[in-house]
Amino acid sequence: MKSLSKPLFTYLALFLLSSSIGNSQTLKDFLNSKETPTTYLGLDFSLTKLIGDAGANTSDIANRQYGGINDVTVNEPKKYDIAGAFQKSKVDNDIAQTVTRNMSVKPAEIISTNAADYNRLKEADINTLVQGYDFLGKKGIGILFVVEAMSKSEKAAAIWPTIIDMGSHKVLLTERLVGKATGIGFRNYWAGAFLDVLKAIDKRKYDEWKSKYGK
Repeated sequence: MKSLSKPLFTYLALFLLSSSIGNSQTLKDFLNSKETPTTYLGLDFSLTKLIGDAGANTSDIANRQYGGINDVTVNEPKKYDIAGAFQKSKVDNDIAQTVTRNMSVKPAEIISTNAADYNRLKEADINTLVQGYDFLGKKGIGILFVVEAMSKSEKAAAIWPTIIDMGSHKVLLTERLVGKATGIGFRNYWAGAFLDVLKAIDKRKYDEWKSKYGK
């Protein structure tokens, strides 16, 4: 087989490198553009601990309530304004894989009596979780909310908004935020905590991220 000449080899290498860079997404680009292709991936409860609620129906939570919380965030876009909070002209929805992952949660592993479980995850845990996703060839940015814990005593949930380059599975940004829970019934109560986090992103966090990482 005839080998490539050095100039041709160099050209091809540079072409492939530039193509790779062009297809990847940077946090700076995402924060500074309203038009970045973006997909809302839903709330991932696969690592969640429910603290201080020993009487909760964990089978119902795993099989119905987690799905219900995800559904309401998609079905009420004016209330749960993902595009607005992340300053995007448009955000697509694709929560199917997250819902499937949540359905695999074992009910016996949901409840915790250890208050320390409210603040136990690190950025490395979020990275590991993201590596387990199959984005099915999707490109652009994915926004995933990883729910660390829901505390009945704190009346709040710890949630990690996570910005992902789906093409490379690279976590561009993840940060632990706390949302106060409000509402009647399990679904609405904990969806209220997500809404509180979303409002914090809309009012201050996105601008903080943009100031810190967007320059």
